[in-house]
Amino acid sequence: MFIDEAKIRVKAGNGGPGCMSFRREKYIPKGGPDGGDGGDGGSVYFIADPSIDTLLDFSGKHDWEAGNGLPGEGAKRFGSDGEELIIRVPVGTMIFDFKRGILLKDMNEPGLKICICRGGKGGLGNVNFATSRRQSPRYAQPGKPGQERWLRMELKLLADVGLVGMPNAGKSTLLSRCSKARPKIANYPFTTLNPVLGIVELQGARRFVMADLPGLIEGAHEGSGLGHEFLRHIERTKILVHLLDVMPADGSNPVDNYKAIRNELKLHSGKLTRKPELVVINKADLDPDKTIVSAIKKALKTKKIVTISAVSGEGLAELKEKLWDILQSKKKRETKAKTKTTKTNFPTQIG
Repeated sequence: MFIDEAKIRVKAGNGGPGCMSFRREKYIPKGGPDGGDGGDGGSVYFIADPSIDTLLDFSGKHDWEAGNGLPGEGAKRFGSDGEELIIRVPVGTMIFDFKRGILLKDMNEPGLKICICRGGKGGLGNVNFATSRRQSPRYAQPGKPGQERWLRMELKLLADVGLVGMPNAGKSTLLSRCSKARPKIANYPFTTLNPVLGIVELQGARRFVMADLPGLIEGAHEGSGLGHEFLRHIERTKILVHLLDVMPADGSNPVDNYKAIRNELKLHSGKLTRKPELVVINKADLDPDKTIVSAIKKALKTKKIVTISAVSGEGLAELKEKLWDILQSKKKRETKAKTKTTKTNFPTQIG
């Protein structure tokens, strides 16, 4: 089951109380204070784990607590620290403070580890309060409570290429032909109910991640259909592949479908329409004389267009190479922009 939202309570461990004790041994009537300190409470850490791809673990468990520190004991024995709690989440998870509504951390890098709640400090035992004037302190500090938060987690999948388009445009078939992913494929709308990731491999040890997202329909940004629940996942992709059915089963116009989906992306977030886009006309085997394909290309003459047939395999090699080239160009531009920013922020000192 794919779960991409969750609400949980996390609680760091409380610090253990310090000990109020006095040394009692034979022939030592006035041994003095010897109460040890309490242990520190365990902290709560989040780790971005690439082997996890859903927030399913949090759907049935809402309370997550670290261990409490143990109390100090006599003979200056310190209490043990509480066991820290490590919570593993999928890469791409955004962690929000639920009450304040602020983003605490975007877990967008594999292996990223952050501390969300700090454990309470253990209390000091009475041995720490002995002075020349106060040689028998009869008090010790209680442990401090650990931090507690209500969190809202939102998963945005990390993929290089995102497939968008109307239901039954052939997105699942395309992903299954380009990778080893096996999404559900059927001849009725909305067969893809959850996002599916696949790794596309090319010659020369080249690879990129492609995501199949549920089909979009007009009004998706307002809740129509299924796609509105997963539009957030498109925000993470570097390239959008807009798949057009050359001959839709409902008799609609492919160009009108393209414009409708673009409008839904714009209404959801203006950032989506600024992403690099490649228009892919699918099911070209249904248009042998390429009449419809030519009409679509003419109507979308300013767009980058590739014609394929996901079923027969026509044009798939060209498509994968085209996507790789776009990804590399985007990567070079980003690297160049970062280098330029670094030089601007750290000018060379002269003299």
